[in-house]
Amino acid sequence: MSEDRTGAQYPPGSQWYDHEAGPLVRPYAMTGGRTKPGPTGVRFDLIALVSLDTGAPDVDDDTSLGPEHRALIDLCRIETQSVAELAAGADLPVGVVRVLLGDLLELGCVTVSRPVPPARLPDERILREVIEGLRAL
Repeated sequence: MSEDRTGAQYPPGSQWYDHEAGPLVRPYAMTGGRTKPGPTGVRFDLIALVSLDTGAPDVDDDTSLGPEHRALIDLCRIETQSVAELAAGADLPVGVVRVLLGDLLELGCVTVSRPVPPARLPDERILREVIEGLRAL
């Protein structure tokens, strides 16, 4: 039996669990020490939409995927979600989710729709003129 700072006795292996905070797995352990997704260093925007690829390989027997990868896949099975939503749903830091999504993207498990860059968005002035024109009808 092991003992925590309060003197309570716990079975071996439970030193990685804090009864108030939950499991004590550090982010670097989940990502294998990586801080950037994939070899290309792709960066996922918080609002980038992630969906499960319909032609994705079967990952149920893939031993290279950790439980966090599987949690993200399960969340994507439900519906397309943003990177921020996936981080909240999996209860993981956004940086960790980005690295894990990079792994899933390389494996062909997910597809990512990146947001439109601000330079490609229509000018606000043009949109106001369209609204005024519609109101005039």
